[in-house]
Amino acid sequence: MSQSNNIYPEYDKFLSRKDKEAQLKQKGHVFWMYGLSGSGKSTIARSLEKELQKRGNICLILDGDQLRSGLNADLGFDDSSRAENIRRTAEIAKILSNQGFIVIVSVITPQRKFRDAARTIIGPDFSEVYVKASFETCQQRDPKGLYKKVAAGQVPNFTGKQSSFEEPEKAQLIIDTENLSPAESVQSCLNYLAPYTNI
Repeated sequence: MSQSNNIYPEYDKFLSRKDKEAQLKQKGHVFWMYGLSGSGKSTIARSLEKELQKRGNICLILDGDQLRSGLNADLGFDDSSRAENIRRTAEIAKILSNQGFIVIVSVITPQRKFRDAARTIIGPDFSEVYVKASFETCQQRDPKGLYKKVAAGQVPNFTGKQSSFEEPEKAQLIIDTENLSPAESVQSCLNYLAPYTNI
């Protein structure tokens, strides 16, 4: 029997999303932050989570490094592996947003086709947020020491070097961390998320 003939989802029998959002006093949403390694995604995500918690909101972070150390540990960094990494992450984010959670995704997501795939999976809950910083700036920051390893030839398929990074065409929000402080970056996120955080 094929997989499609052996699956019987019964979403209509679960507690409704509307009921869950009413209890949480927020709207489920996926805030998909992407950009080069070192652009500031994880830093912003952690600070944003704390600020939302202070305001009484329930949110979860799906961080690329954490996912690749567990759920996606079997994936590499070639294009097909990156596509599967995004697919799995998007499916998890979709489940969580449908439960009324605000989901902060922090994943490099280097190519437009990957972002479009995530948008297609998640649907109207998806907001594309580009955390902008040049390769040179990220190289200077190098918070994880990755750029030094790249220079030494120790990291294959590194985004922005051997593997391409495509600038966005339809991001809902662009956070330029070369010109905004961490606090200003977080405030931009909070301003954008305001319609979802209080219902």
